[in-house]
Amino acid sequence: MMKIHNDKIPNPKEIEKEIGDFLSKKYGDQVKMISPIVMPMAEPSETDDFSNKKTNPLNFDLKPEELIAYLDQYVIKQDMAKQVLATKVCTHFNRIKYQKSPEGEHLNISGGIKNNVLMLGPTGVGKTYIIKLIANKLGVPFVKGDATKFSETGYVGGDVEDLVRDLVRESDNDIDLAECGIIYIDEIDKIASSSNLIGADVSRTGVQRALLKPMEETDVELKVPHDPISMIQEVEQFRKTGKREKRSINTKNILFIMSGAFSGLDDIIKKRTTSQGIGFGVSQKTALPKSDIIKQVKSEDLISYGFESEFVGRLPVKAVFERLSEEDLLKILHTPNNPVLLNKKLDFATYGIDIRFSNDVLKLLAEKAYTENTGARGLVSVIEQILIPFETKLPSTTIKRFPVAVSVIKDQEHTLTTWLTMRDDDQRLENFNAIAAENKQSIINYLNDNRVNITNQYNLPLSDYRIDKISEYYCNHVTEIGNAVKKIKSFYDKIKKIELDFYSKHDINIVLEEDAVDAILEQLASGSVDIKDVYEKISADFEYGFKLIREKTRRNRFFLSKKALGNPENFLNQIIKTEFNKKDLQETYSLNESNLETSN
Repeated sequence: MMKIHNDKIPNPKEIEKEIGDFLSKKYGDQVKMISPIVMPMAEPSETDDFSNKKTNPLNFDLKPEELIAYLDQYVIKQDMAKQVLATKVCTHFNRIKYQKSPEGEHLNISGGIKNNVLMLGPTGVGKTYIIKLIANKLGVPFVKGDATKFSETGYVGGDVEDLVRDLVRESDNDIDLAECGIIYIDEIDKIASSSNLIGADVSRTGVQRALLKPMEETDVELKVPHDPISMIQEVEQFRKTGKREKRSINTKNILFIMSGAFSGLDDIIKKRTTSQGIGFGVSQKTALPKSDIIKQVKSEDLISYGFESEFVGRLPVKAVFERLSEEDLLKILHTPNNPVLLNKKLDFATYGIDIRFSNDVLKLLAEKAYTENTGARGLVSVIEQILIPFETKLPSTTIKRFPVAVSVIKDQEHTLTTWLTMRDDDQRLENFNAIAAENKQSIINYLNDNRVNITNQYNLPLSDYRIDKISEYYCNHVTEIGNAVKKIKSFYDKIKKIELDFYSKHDINIVLEEDAVDAILEQLASGSVDIKDVYEKISADFEYGFKLIREKTRRNRFFLSKKALGNPENFLNQIIKTEFNKKDLQETYSLNESNLETSN
């Protein structure tokens, strides 16, 4: 079918066009050419040498408790699931690091077992969210796939090996880095073979079998066998270099994490765990909640559910997620990093509107969302339903402050009519300011409750003033709490650098006490001065006095408080008086000692 003139290799677009024309002529509109879902790899430059690319991509040193502390800032409840995931993920990557180190490079264990993870839990409890957080924290390549979109051969949907190839794209063609990535497959329960079929459910068991080798260890070629464009690119590469380069990625260190809701699995577990005896002597067991039943899951239950035993065997680690209560949903809304409210704030911020939610509204939202029975997803649904009239109307007005109170959302039509006619505008602004103060206090409480963890994570001692400033920054920007901490930390680091600069220039150690740091931070945050102005003032106020004291007393370390910065002359006079009194006492003591020796 393909015509090649003058030995010219056609480009991919020309090939696609000719195939499309051929199909159109032969089958009319019944068959059309569609580009493959998985696009081919970008052609490497002639200078690229993937096979020899040696990097050390995994600079991993996280401990399980550190990762749990990070997840606690984002994920409510799920303590056992967080513990299992954080521990096994940290162990997996620390093991890779150890094996690549000089101490472990000669370590060769036959039949090494990889800690692939199976996550079980109802929808909306944070399974996908927690894996994205982990991948983001680790800084490793991460790809997500949907089990229902894969086939055994790849001609329908996508090939399971395409996920492995996607890791290379996510790592900017760094194969070494891609080989330390995470592949997350959602809705894995959908490829369990149906129990009501007679015979094998080939399409589903076929996908399970196709996953077996990648989940353990295999080499996956980076060229896509079923993609004609990828093949043409290989021909073009051969024409340029005269060499046929074989490029592949090994899956030995790629961590596979699967998740699903597993509807009906609790019935299988219940059947296994319930005594089958009959008669008066049989003890009756109290019915357990569904979440507690799932915690008792065993490999045999998953096999009964419709999974191949070999497939289950490659998922040795199981993390069970609990269903969220109404109280849990409320805690999610009160967590500063929750994406539900942050995304809604961002929606309104795009129109220049500052939206604030009262605590009473958050409680009402949690109540309504719980009745949806879809976990945290119910929060999104309820908030969208309540706010859509305001999101439609307010962008066309001059209103820039939107207080979401219970009275506002219970009578939306009346509220909008009042606001659009600019009646009761003072009351709206008063409500906004009251809710803003309430929001800030909630963040202050959160920072106080998590003071130790935040101090350790960001290396920023949290004084009351810094907590106030972090809260203020967070409330006035659409951002996560970590970004607000980092903003104040950037001021803190600049201030502490004054100590280094002063020593470097004057050879004198100064230590800014915490109240002095806060005083300078207040100036920087207000924009009244910059860090250069602060340094020059400290240098002008203290350089000469400190050098004089050093010359007379050999003292070379000085602590500067807020009071010292405010009145440097008095501070220096006090030091001079104290130091010279010490010197006089020492001289008197030495003289007395000398006289005593002479008399003896």
